[in-house]
Amino acid sequence: QVQLVESGGGLVQPGGSLRLSCAASGFILDYYAIGWFRQAPGKEREGVSCFGSRHGGIYYLDSVKGRFTVSRDNAKNTVYLQMNSLKPEDTAVYYCARTGSFCQIGEVHYGYWGQGTQVTVSS
Repeated sequence: QVQLVESGGGLVQPGGSLRLSCAASGFILDYYAIGWFRQAPGKEREGVSCFGSRHGGIYYLDSVKGRFTVSRDNAKNTVYLQMNSLKPEDTAVYYCARTGSFCQIGEVHYGYWGQGTQVTVSS
């Protein structure tokens, strides 16, 4: 049974940092690409980052480049999203999701999703 469980969200001041974790179970993480998405109140869900399988590459939304870093630990079956220099506009529910071997643009390509973790950036 494929499961993805996010953790690490919370309340942080502008300029602060958080590290989100996406713990995967029921499949071998090394074979799949994992995407991070976020949805702010009243807005559509958007792709933030993606870490492909061993052949799949790494991608970032332009607005988070230089501030967010995605990584994975296959031994722990976990993908991380390190978020630095957080801004109020980063406030959203963050989700991780699984696709095939390669990162895809568009959430329609992601068949398995976690439950989400809330990130709030506010002073």
